[in-house]
Amino acid sequence: MIPTEDLIDQLAESVTPVRRLRSPLLRASLWLLGVLCVAGAVILAAGAVHRIAERSLTPGFDTEWAATVLTGVCAVLAAFQLSLPDRSRHWLWLPLPTLLVWVGASGFGCYRSWLLVGADQSLQLGESAHCFLFILAVSVPLAIALTVPLRRSRPLEPMPVLWCAGLGVAALSAAILQFFHPFNITVMDLAAHLAAIALVVLLVGGLGRQVVRPPAGLAGDRG
Repeated sequence: MIPTEDLIDQLAESVTPVRRLRSPLLRASLWLLGVLCVAGAVILAAGAVHRIAERSLTPGFDTEWAATVLTGVCAVLAAFQLSLPDRSRHWLWLPLPTLLVWVGASGFGCYRSWLLVGADQSLQLGESAHCFLFILAVSVPLAIALTVPLRRSRPLEPMPVLWCAGLGVAALSAAILQFFHPFNITVMDLAAHLAAIALVVLLVGGLGRQVVRPPAGLAGDRG
């Protein structure tokens, strides 16, 4: 039988050094900064800044857009926090307050549009399908870019991480959409936005499990 001291020495010699991950706040900030730079460049190149400046005059729009951005930021931060085994699952609820404000402000915008344009136009599909596709199209590259750093953490429970990641990229995509959304939100718009967000969360949760996995040999994926 190998003495304990010799066994420890043998294990120490065979272990490959692992670089410690940076703090979740720093990693989330760097990722969000990258998204800001890329999205900002595209928005400026498309000359879309004036549209959101005009729409900011609409009552309630600033609250809606700020809540959308904050939901994305909080969800991404929660995903990085939850990817570490020593973090509380309470981080899962971090984006909930701003999500509720976002939905509430959007509902107010729908009600206002209903009063201004009437029920017939508010319930028409119009450009809502384009909004749905826009959120999906922008969420795909953002989700891929987000799963790469999350994968390095090898979270014990990937599903809460992926749910927050899906909500984060969907919310940021919806915030970017506002620069290319030349009209006030309607009932059909809100329905399309919520459907796209729900689909993104489901897709990231389903497909992301193939990429973001717990450490080998640990049955931590209970989500």
